[in-house]
Amino acid sequence: MNDSEIKIGVELTPNPNSLKFIVNRPLLDYGSIYFPDKKSAEGSLLSSRIFEVESVADVLVGTNFITVTKKDGPKWESLVPFLFERMKSVLESAETILAPELIPKSENQGGDPVEQKIREVLDREIRPAVARDGGDIVFQSYAEGVVTLHLQGACSTCPSSLMTLRLGVESRLKLLIPEIREVLHN
Repeated sequence: MNDSEIKIGVELTPNPNSLKFIVNRPLLDYGSIYFPDKKSAEGSLLSSRIFEVESVADVLVGTNFITVTKKDGPKWESLVPFLFERMKSVLESAETILAPELIPKSENQGGDPVEQKIREVLDREIRPAVARDGGDIVFQSYAEGVVTLHLQGACSTCPSSLMTLRLGVESRLKLLIPEIREVLHN
């Protein structure tokens, strides 16, 4: 067997309209890139090819996974073979899968001390947990005790995302950072 052979596994997520495809090689060093529609995927050969499957609603590329959210209607059984084929053909090619300007850099730089703590907790604890479910959570802002976050991938349309945000993320941030009064999502 060839060690460089691309292998793709698939996992269910808490969102019935999203599947997480796990790849046996790194796609990004840090974070994720969210493509909410076909037009936003320009510059990403990987996501552009995935959007060729008409029922795809959005795509999230993570460090070693790709979360695909489908539109209501078609069953996953009819879509997965086409998604596998597109992902595998791009990942096995010598072509650049993501334009360099799309690749995220660590957000853990500068800012107010409370904001810095928020980013550290997000990167160390919360983002890895959310990524296990095929999503990502991105820091947007902090002002006067209120943190605003943005949910992406499987989490953006998941029925339990608000509960995760309130019971999980908000309670953890409040416990570690007493200045936080509330966590909102955008």
